[in-house]
Amino acid sequence: MSDHQVAGGFSRRSLLAALGTTAAATVAAGAAALPRSAVKTWDVRTDVLVAGSGAAGVSAAIEARQAGAEVLLIESLARFGGSSAMSGGVIYAGGGTALQRALNVEDSVEDMYHFIAEAGGRHPAPDKVQLYCEESVAHFDWLLDQGVRYSTKLTSAKGLPMGDESLYFSGTEQAWPARELARPAPRGHVPGVKGMNGGRRLMQVLLRRAESLGVNLRAGVAAQQLVVESDGRIAGVLVDSGGERQAIGINRGMVLACGGFIHNRTMLEQYAPQLHACSVPWGNAGDLGAGINMGIAAGAAALRMHQGFAIAPIYPPENTISGILVNASGQRFISEESYHGVLGDAIAYHQQGRAWLITDRRSAYPFHQDNFLPVARGNSIGDVAEQLSFPRGALQHTVAYYNRHAANGDDPMFHKSNPYLRPLQGPPYTAWDLSVTEAFFPAHTFGGLHTTSSGQVLNSFGDNIPGLFAAGRTAAGLPTAPYIASGLSVGDCTFFGRRAGRAAASVAGAEA
Repeated sequence: MSDHQVAGGFSRRSLLAALGTTAAATVAAGAAALPRSAVKTWDVRTDVLVAGSGAAGVSAAIEARQAGAEVLLIESLARFGGSSAMSGGVIYAGGGTALQRALNVEDSVEDMYHFIAEAGGRHPAPDKVQLYCEESVAHFDWLLDQGVRYSTKLTSAKGLPMGDESLYFSGTEQAWPARELARPAPRGHVPGVKGMNGGRRLMQVLLRRAESLGVNLRAGVAAQQLVVESDGRIAGVLVDSGGERQAIGINRGMVLACGGFIHNRTMLEQYAPQLHACSVPWGNAGDLGAGINMGIAAGAAALRMHQGFAIAPIYPPENTISGILVNASGQRFISEESYHGVLGDAIAYHQQGRAWLITDRRSAYPFHQDNFLPVARGNSIGDVAEQLSFPRGALQHTVAYYNRHAANGDDPMFHKSNPYLRPLQGPPYTAWDLSVTEAFFPAHTFGGLHTTSSGQVLNSFGDNIPGLFAAGRTAAGLPTAPYIASGLSVGDCTFFGRRAGRAAASVAGAEA
């Protein structure tokens, strides 16, 4: 697979304009599934059909092919890689992976489970969390077997490594209250490449692996409408291939891995208004909800459609964590050292999308940046409060209370840890706008089809839809809101994508 065939490459604030236009795109709700009797002949037949070429789809295709099935993978866009190629390529893995052991990092399945299951609060089915944790070591070994390479380097810096370090604390493990729930351990595994190119590298490797196994990869082919037998089994799908309508017959099973719906503004407004308000719809241009809508049209149930990640990357640099985050009432509402996804969730879902980072001379951004714009500056906290029209005395009281306790190494409200805990003192004081509509505030969806741990799609009664599977952001998988760690999404995609591919290949063959 040549490099130019994989989507990837982006900058931060520039996406506000670039993606703003894309985000206006909509897609109609999925057309009702078509009865098999309406399709006279199939243009193409395959054992397993995978729709989507991100980490979930390609992992599914690899496993289905290794299970002996003929596999056709289709991608609606001109390039392969999906949103996974745009990501950092982080896999959240633990319990003693090969990389953790090489770096003498102690971790356990139990600690990993308690972190995922409890730190987020609104976690998915416990059986999925347990399975993911129990098989995490083996899953990382699988990635190594596919050819993904990791450096034997650990970093303690907060945020995605910009060097070639491959292991880091990728989430909110060290922040309160997560650190009280489970022993923290670095579980963010990222391919050892410099810059934010891990997702691109991951997808290049997985796509090459799929090709080498004989998976048939076709770009520019968009799945549009499922075809269903009289007994409810998925028989095939109608697709658009370069403007030509074709019918693909499926002998065994189909895996929907078409991504989420962050670029479907109609669906966002209907299901996830908090994400609709965020300034940067984060994801591949194909994230239009097509797979979710096709599944619903075939009778599938959908879960957690309001959930997603809203991310507020206030660091790096880490000195900014010494500032305080306040809401429209001038009050703190969270520990500032929390992971970006936890911060963003608190702002978007619980603070009406409005917040400000208050810094002093030492905690201000030391360089020009435009992720969060300075909207007030003064020689006193009162000056800043007046410029922002905060309730009289509220911000001054918040800062005075924080400073009094921070001077004694204490944060009774949110237990911010050292070295980030110190009083705000030394003008100028600055307020940085973290409003979801004004700041660099990426968002992505987590809601999707209801599935078993093997990717089998379920209807509202909890019954299987025969022959239909889903994975990645087309399914309601491991990541939930708040999003507690980078790598849970791509980890979920690869892990449960593999399981969906194997399950689809195991379906008894249908008659032609």
